[in-house]
Amino acid sequence: MYSVEQLINFLVAQKLTLATAESCTAGMQASMLADVPGCGSVLQTGYVVYSKESKQMCLGVSLHTIELFGLTSEEVAREMATGALKRSKAKIALANTGLAESDDALNGVVCFACAMKCQGQAVVVSETLRFEGDRNDVRRAAARYGLLRIPYWYERLCQPRTTPEADAPVH
Repeated sequence: MYSVEQLINFLVAQKLTLATAESCTAGMQASMLADVPGCGSVLQTGYVVYSKESKQMCLGVSLHTIELFGLTSEEVAREMATGALKRSKAKIALANTGLAESDDALNGVVCFACAMKCQGQAVVVSETLRFEGDRNDVRRAAARYGLLRIPYWYERLCQPRTTPEADAPVH
């Protein structure tokens, strides 16, 4: 997938509607979708959740998870994605959290998670990447990466599972 337009065509072809749950990108993913005419057929809702409190209130992220793994962790991204899926009518949810600007080793590190219901159960996949550049370069690159990665994650989420793995169903 090379463009947001192609992503929208993919979502339409798969009959998927999308919810975004954005921390690091602060709504940029939803905005990138909204730049494309016809996005209303696939963009169901978008959550911008920067603070610990908003992640808890809007998406149901556990305080225990935040305290144990940190506000910008992959574990939090996973709970953000499943929370967006549960709280919307979307068929697939994309979440991100991370640090676009930091003075430590986490500078540019963004955690992504994608969740959907397969056979009645919510399943989620996630990954963490580092992006280079200044604050807004990181945010733009992360927003674009997350969106264009949806078809890959969709295939991973829909394939039958024969062994336990990190992408297990979320209860």
